[in-house]
Amino acid sequence: MRRLSISLLLVFCLFNLLLGQHGEWTPEVSMKVKNVNGTAISPDGKYMAYVVRTPLMKGEKSEYNSQIWVAAKDGSFNEQYTRGAKSSTSPSFSPDGKQIAFLSSRGGKNQVWLMRVFGGEPEQISKAEAGVSSFQWSPDGSTIAYTMRDPQTAEEKKAKKEKTDVILVDKNFKYNHLYTVKLKKDEEGNRVSQRLTEGNFTVNSFDWSPDGSRIAFDHQEDTNINTGFMNTDISIVPADSGRMVTIVDQPGADRSPKFSPDGKSIAFVSHGGQPEPIGLGDLFVVEASGVKMRQLMETPNRSANLIDWTPDGKNLIITENVGTNSHVISIPAKGRKATVITSGDLNFSGDRPALITKSSSGTFRSVVFDKSMENMAYSYQNLNTPAEIYTSSVNNFESEQISHVNDALDLPALAKTELISWKSKDGLLIEGLLTYPANYEKGKRYPVILQIHGGPGGVFSQDYNGRPGIYMAEYFAQKGYAIIKPNPRGSTGYGKEFRYANFKDWGFGDFDDVTTGVDKVIEMGIGDVDKQFVMGWSYGGYLTSFVVTKTNRFKAASMGAGLPNLVSMVTTTDIQDYLVGHMGGEFFDDYKGYEKHSAIYQIKNVETPTQVIHGANDLRVPFTQGQEFYRALKRLGVDTEMVVYPRTPHGPREPKFLMDVSDRILTWFEAHME
Repeated sequence: MRRLSISLLLVFCLFNLLLGQHGEWTPEVSMKVKNVNGTAISPDGKYMAYVVRTPLMKGEKSEYNSQIWVAAKDGSFNEQYTRGAKSSTSPSFSPDGKQIAFLSSRGGKNQVWLMRVFGGEPEQISKAEAGVSSFQWSPDGSTIAYTMRDPQTAEEKKAKKEKTDVILVDKNFKYNHLYTVKLKKDEEGNRVSQRLTEGNFTVNSFDWSPDGSRIAFDHQEDTNINTGFMNTDISIVPADSGRMVTIVDQPGADRSPKFSPDGKSIAFVSHGGQPEPIGLGDLFVVEASGVKMRQLMETPNRSANLIDWTPDGKNLIITENVGTNSHVISIPAKGRKATVITSGDLNFSGDRPALITKSSSGTFRSVVFDKSMENMAYSYQNLNTPAEIYTSSVNNFESEQISHVNDALDLPALAKTELISWKSKDGLLIEGLLTYPANYEKGKRYPVILQIHGGPGGVFSQDYNGRPGIYMAEYFAQKGYAIIKPNPRGSTGYGKEFRYANFKDWGFGDFDDVTTGVDKVIEMGIGDVDKQFVMGWSYGGYLTSFVVTKTNRFKAASMGAGLPNLVSMVTTTDIQDYLVGHMGGEFFDDYKGYEKHSAIYQIKNVETPTQVIHGANDLRVPFTQGQEFYRALKRLGVDTEMVVYPRTPHGPREPKFLMDVSDRILTWFEAHME
């Protein structure tokens, strides 16, 4: 009897082990995959800090908690550095490498805190009344510069208390301004803080000069996100206060200033002297005096994320999307020969920079370098591997894993995902990621989901396919669906011409791009011609609404945060110039054009059962956009439902809501399978 019990126990344990390794993907399982980002590296390259974000979903909690970890490059330790109910983020090593500053709201407002690298009690450094937005060490480590939004005045506090706090739109802005705080206490035991900027503008990113005497920053005239897209300039202010001098003042966005190692020049990312609402980020260098400005060579995607100069001042380091991957690239300050640092050679010629040779697939984010720029640390993931922190030498790139946050997770086997390509109806080459159904059998036909990304300047990258998100890809695959995720014209990662290719063409060329992607999956013998579904968020929701007005081929659709009415959208969104840029002009000058590209004006064509999902507090795509489509479908007698997430802006921010979306969509699709 005892032997039988032991045998049964062994069978039970083996069953559980197999279930853990080969169990099913669910939204709950995907939520176990943690986000690992926020990388920092010590000046000597020996230590790395990073941020781990964990969802808290027990009982009444539905929030994220982020904490900082610190690891040694030689593997001698890898420990959680901060703890507590309040999150800690944005780690930054001091110039001597002995301390780490970070942001935390553990004392109420978000403040700069300081702790020794090898532990101890954290000490609050800043006492910013409205909280710290961002910060940066001075080169000598004696001072920290930070930005803070203007606090409420005594009158405003009184009005709020007495319930007379009327909002005046586009007036009384709360600007973000620059401050410094000395680490050394004065004779009375206080740390002295000083305000550096003042006026009717808001500070965005900033950078210390190498000698610590000046700070360069980009700024805009108000706090509206639309202004940040369209018109920012660059100025310099003395680090001990003084007159602000503007050195880049031209139409369009000029941002992300970085001093050269000798302090004589400033690199920045720019529209190039005219507003580019669709999106452009070329590299420029200007003398710190503001006298001379020149453009550097064009990057593959012309959408650079500037990291820093190399110590010799000969190159600039950027990250950029290239096709479905992202890479770290060295751009010469003078000359035309760029180098890919992250293991690969790019084809920089032509208008399709997605062609890569000898390159590893995946995405590199949160990239940082030590003082010598001989070593780098970064967050990396690919289709089959969750995000972790890695390090590598710069001259001989070879990733060495540092963090092991997701290694211990006993996750189910992933479905197969591969990069495929096809030609749209006009011959344009389109790429996309195809996820096969779990346990795929060759020759068997499966229902296929067309998933459309946002933007339109978004992109489906080769990120880990089991990660949590609005759409849990592995969950749909587990339920027997093939998922095609195309990058239609307008997507980033394929160069400026491709990104601008849907100018004044929303709902037409992009419609062909995504539907021919479904045709491709059917031609491959995978997709069922009678069982097709479509879903998308934001611009993906827009195109979903347009798809169901143009074809009845899909059994059901799910429109997430979609914008079916471009006329009402452009007058209510907080990024109105982005839409106007794509449409080629104002709606009051071209009603027919806006109506042509708006699904609501073709609503009588819809027969497809369409689910509508929206966040109640969405300012990017206002809630009324989803409501318009839902009410119209109801009045037409089309099968529909509307799901509204309270407290939610442009996409779920609470983990319980994030986990809820895919299951609701799946239930909708399966109810309309036959």
